[in-house]
Amino acid sequence: MGSAALTRPWLALLLLAGCGPQQPPPAEVSPDPQDYLSDIRQLTFGGQNAEAYWSPDGERLVFQATRGDSSCDQIYVMNRDGSNLRMVSTGRGVTTCGYFLPDGESVVYASTHLAGDACPPRPDRSQGYVWPIHAGYDIFVAPLDGSASEPKRLTDEAGYDAEATVNWKLGRIVYTSKASGDLDLWSMDLDGRDKQRLTEAYGYDGGAFYSADGSRLVMRAHHPPEGPDSQRYADLLAQDLTAPMKMEIFAGNADGTGLRQLTDFGCASFAPQFTADGSHIIFSSNRNNCDSREFDLFLMRADGSELRQVTDFGGFTSFPEFSPDGSELAFSSDLNASSRYEFNIFVATWNGQGRAL
Repeated sequence: MGSAALTRPWLALLLLAGCGPQQPPPAEVSPDPQDYLSDIRQLTFGGQNAEAYWSPDGERLVFQATRGDSSCDQIYVMNRDGSNLRMVSTGRGVTTCGYFLPDGESVVYASTHLAGDACPPRPDRSQGYVWPIHAGYDIFVAPLDGSASEPKRLTDEAGYDAEATVNWKLGRIVYTSKASGDLDLWSMDLDGRDKQRLTEAYGYDGGAFYSADGSRLVMRAHHPPEGPDSQRYADLLAQDLTAPMKMEIFAGNADGTGLRQLTDFGCASFAPQFTADGSHIIFSSNRNNCDSREFDLFLMRADGSELRQVTDFGGFTSFPEFSPDGSELAFSSDLNASSRYEFNIFVATWNGQGRAL
C-alpha cells in the first residue's frame, strides 16, 4: 500500500533478517502492453485517484482521491464499472489506504481526522523529496451503509499508523507503524486486538500485502546502511518524514520471518502485489530511469527471478491489484490525463494468467 503522499504532485515523479539481495536479469520490455493487458477501461476522470483495491466479491473498488472540493485525499467506493461512486471517510483530515474487510460491507483506512479537521501541512521540500509520516494517522474501520456516525478506531499509539491491508482468509490486518520508534510492519486482528510487530530491521518497512492464502507477505522497504544514509533516515524520521526514492521489494512469511530482498535496482520500487495464485509479484518501478517520473508495472516470479515489464505507457503507472479471481487488474495511471497532476483508476483484463513466463 502506498503513502498518501503518493497522490501529491510528486506522484508524477514517483507517483528483517534474511538472505542478501538477488539481482534479477534485465527486464525484457514487452513490445505491447496487450501481451498482458487487454480491454483497458478508465473508471475515473479528473482529480488525483489512486490505490484502488477490490472487494472480496470483485464487484467494487475502494480507493483514495483528491477530487471535487477536497484539498487532500479522502476514501471512496465505487462499483467495478465506476458507477455509484461515493465518499465513505469523514471528509476531515487526510486519509490513505482503504481496504475491504472480509464481510465486504466495511473498509479499513488511515486518517488524521482526530488530530484536526484540516488537511495537514505539506512537507518542506528544502530537504529534498520527502514523504510526510503524519503522527496524527490512526487506522479506522467504517461500515459502508453509513450506520456509524464515526469510524471505529483500531490504533491509538503515538505516531504514525497507516498503510493497512487485509487478508480475508486470516482475518488479519498488516500495517506500518512507528510504535517502536522505527517504521516497522505490524499486524492485528480485525477488531484491533492482538497487535504483533513483524519486522525489526532498521529503516522503512511498508506498503505490505498478504498473498491470497495468507501464508506470505510482500512489501517495499529501505534499510539504510550505517553512515550518512542511516543518519539522514534518523534525522527525517525525527521530523515525521521519510525519503522514498530508494525502495526495494522484499517478501517473506506472513509472520515476518524469512523476509528476503528480491530487487536491487537502487531506484524507487513499490506497490507490490502477489498474483492470485501467489506464483508471481507485480509492482511499480522507475528502474529503467531511476531519476525519471516514468513508472511502469513489472512482473517477476515470487522468488525475484524472471523479471518482465508489463506496461510501457510513458508516464506514471502504479498500484496494481488483481481481482480476487485473478482475471482482472486494477491500477492507477496518468494515461489519457488532461492535466499534469491528473491520475485515474483503470481496470483491464489480465492476459498473463497461466502464461509461461
